[in-house]
Amino acid sequence: MIEIRELTVRLGERTVLDRLTLSLPEEGMTFLSGPSGVGKTTLLRVLAGLLRPEGGEVSMPGRTALLFQEDRLFPGRTVREQVEAALPKVRREEAERWLELVELGGEGDKLPGELSGGMARRTALARALAVEGEVYLLDEPFAGVDLERAGRILKRIRELGRPVLLTGHAPELAEECDRIVEIG
Repeated sequence: MIEIRELTVRLGERTVLDRLTLSLPEEGMTFLSGPSGVGKTTLLRVLAGLLRPEGGEVSMPGRTALLFQEDRLFPGRTVREQVEAALPKVRREEAERWLELVELGGEGDKLPGELSGGMARRTALARALAVEGEVYLLDEPFAGVDLERAGRILKRIRELGRPVLLTGHAPELAEECDRIVEIG
């Protein structure tokens, strides 16, 4: 169970999350919904251990893999090398598997400057998935990706059998998830 109790986060003078309490199962996909600026990204960063809350408690079932809202690609590395960077040396040959999962098979030799926005986003997603965390935290994983492709990729992510928390603004993707949690 993912437990969030009385979580309070302030960024500067602004209270972003105010005594948020949630219980989420350790299985399936949860879509975190809400308008921009309500705290979805902040919540994912707290769950990943990148941001310390001012108050409250978080209990996670294990190691997390986080997809940042920004792609954060290495400019001089190919698509394949982006994914390989997330893998231990003994598993680097798995990079192609992750590229196939996000429908980038055959694109491994391209550099970030040769990618569309959606391709760059899927490269970042493949890298995050390759980490194989016990929980996937995906911040707007399908920004710039058409809904049909996003739906197919989401189904493949489900097949990985790990709990997934994702954010986004497309109601069609939320419908593919097991539960929708409104933040704010």
